[in-house]
Amino acid sequence: MHQVPLTRIQKLIGRRMMQSKRTKPCFYIESKADVTQLMAIRPKLRKSLGVRITTNTFYIHILARAARRFPFVVGRIDGECVRLADEINVGFAVNAPQGLVVPVVKQADRKTLPEVAREEKRLTDKARDNKLTLEEIEGETIALSNLGAYGTDSFIGIVPPPTATIISIGNVSHTIVPWDGHRTERKIVSLCLAADRRVIHEIYAARFLGLIKEQLQNPEQLVLTSSVVLK
Repeated sequence: MHQVPLTRIQKLIGRRMMQSKRTKPCFYIESKADVTQLMAIRPKLRKSLGVRITTNTFYIHILARAARRFPFVVGRIDGECVRLADEINVGFAVNAPQGLVVPVVKQADRKTLPEVAREEKRLTDKARDNKLTLEEIEGETIALSNLGAYGTDSFIGIVPPPTATIISIGNVSHTIVPWDGHRTERKIVSLCLAADRRVIHEIYAARFLGLIKEQLQNPEQLVLTSSVVLK
């Protein structure tokens, strides 16, 4: 039998995920969002903003804005209390040569869409060059995992130890649905929320996920807050 030694990062991730599974009683909520309009404005935003806008850019931006409205999703158990985070820092998974790493967009809710785009690109490039600093991978208060680029329709993520919530996002799929009295092709994405039940309850989580879905389906507000005129 051929044996492959675990890397340092595999050991670290394994210990953290095992800690989470042992200590956090999680529940899971799934939904689907129609992102046809969001995908349509992406090339226009790239042109107007002068920065590359990825699907992850949208997800990080919307997730952070929604968390500001639902602060318990960035809470954690602290003895007999729930301690709410002072900042909304979104950790997002990146497939790097050294393994899966999670850089963190700090104070993501205070950043504009182009600022999130630039920070996401900077951190992703550093992750793939194995140049992330300790500061750039610490401080996560909510997590995002997007496997859409790998053709995964949907999946359930494990809540990382420092957080209470993770949003897992699958591939943007082309689906035939009823629309305005007709059948038409729309772009649909699957969302799954995993949450620590000690920190938030199911209805609170459902409302949070519902806000994310609403913003994904109605991206006009993103344009307004970015001061962009689409042509």
